[in-house]
Amino acid sequence: MSLPQLHNNNIEEFLDKEDIVKETIEQIKSDFEKFGLEIIFLGKLDNVYQELLQKVKAQVEVLLSGSSDQMYAMLYRIDISDSSILKAAQELPQYSHVEVIAHQIIFRDLQKVLTRRYFRQESQNKAIE
Repeated sequence: MSLPQLHNNNIEEFLDKEDIVKETIEQIKSDFEKFGLEIIFLGKLDNVYQELLQKVKAQVEVLLSGSSDQMYAMLYRIDISDSSILKAAQELPQYSHVEVIAHQIIFRDLQKVLTRRYFRQESQNKAIE
């Protein structure tokens, strides 16, 4: 098993398994709860990325309408750099600035989930050997 190659243009390919979707949603919820915001996801797997994008976008708009310090704090906490936002904006020209930020939040939290799963599997494989 190799570490998944997640890119801005293939994110939906990794959101096709219910357990990965649930872990990603829990990660996103956890990140937003730390800032007093709530993400409510209906749990439908078909078109999950678009639903998540809209939910996260709405909360990003709330953050941006208030203190930009909170937005920067959230991006720092989630580990999203300015350069990754700029790169995503170039790769996703059809997205607004707010959609790019929302996409990067989903992307980074999915990346965390996939990385944890990868290393958990690697650890289990070594324990078996």
